[in-house]
Amino acid sequence: MKQRMIRGLVSLSLVGLALSGCGTPAKDQAGAGTNANTGAPAAAPKGEPTQLVISTWGFSDDFFKKEVYAPFEKEHNVKIVLDTGNNADRLNKVRQGTSNVDLIYLSDYYAQQGIEAGVFEKIDRSRIQNLNDIYDIAKAPLGEDYGPAYTIGQLGIAYNPKALGGKDLTSWKDLWSPELAKKLTMPNITGTTGPMVLDAASLVSGSAQFNADQAFAKLKELNKSVVKYYGQTSEFVNMFAQGEIAAGPIMEMYVKDLKAAVPETKFITPAEGGYAVMNTVNVVKGSKNKQLAEDFINYHLSKEVQEKIAKAKVDSPVNTKLQLSGDDTKGITYGADTVSKLRKLDMKFVNQNLKGWIDRFNKEVAQ
Repeated sequence: MKQRMIRGLVSLSLVGLALSGCGTPAKDQAGAGTNANTGAPAAAPKGEPTQLVISTWGFSDDFFKKEVYAPFEKEHNVKIVLDTGNNADRLNKVRQGTSNVDLIYLSDYYAQQGIEAGVFEKIDRSRIQNLNDIYDIAKAPLGEDYGPAYTIGQLGIAYNPKALGGKDLTSWKDLWSPELAKKLTMPNITGTTGPMVLDAASLVSGSAQFNADQAFAKLKELNKSVVKYYGQTSEFVNMFAQGEIAAGPIMEMYVKDLKAAVPETKFITPAEGGYAVMNTVNVVKGSKNKQLAEDFINYHLSKEVQEKIAKAKVDSPVNTKLQLSGDDTKGITYGADTVSKLRKLDMKFVNQNLKGWIDRFNKEVAQ
């Protein structure tokens, strides 16, 4: 447990990216490609649409159908079919072979489980040209054989300064401040961000490398201040809006919901660094549309698509050619300086140890 949990502060590249095209069914793929000048997808032969099954969460469904899926379908004579649900349920379907999914979107934690279960195809990076033009941390978060992160958010701390008597928070260690007693919520250890908070507790304990014993001791010390360990972000938002809590770790993308309820809400990247929250996309093993799936990944990484998504506040971009300013940068994790300072967990290490951490958390912390 003394091995280093963090791979270090993430580095990034500041290269641009261009929109590439999509493939077609095997019998038509010989002529598929991209426009060399614009990077736009080349038109596919017309006829019966190719069906591409995408497994995803289903949030912002109307936006994705209109702004992302529809243009791809029209340009390439493709019919996109969605299989929606949470990470665990959708991954289990793929593991059990009970779905015909071609492409699956998962958080990096669950994607690592999929890799270990052997349910993903190895991608052909030569077909995904836009990989050259995204942050380094996003290119191969789980290894060169597997898919990229198409978005990078961050876990930081949101709080209501008025409810804390005007106190400003700057560090992870501020969660242990007496002003937060009985006003704090924390992610449950079973959630995506639970292991990140465990690592933050290790940092606060003074350990340069991850130390589970010290981390659990710090969390046990903090337990008396916690109103509730939340499993769904909606629980955080509701408690915050009703004044039951005044602070807690949360992903930046949800701060807009907090501010809608409590306008004075502040969000900080702690001095020690926020945590990179990455969602990935992979091709499912056995897909009959592997090239088409790879081309859709390339399309999703394009400047045009990522800009639409970022400006709609749906996801934070990994595209480094985006030049956002003003209100367009608010509520998303944006910019080289911000991303370079994020801390990234080793998801293989997390998966190896999570069961033990959950048992220990239930016994030693959440009593």
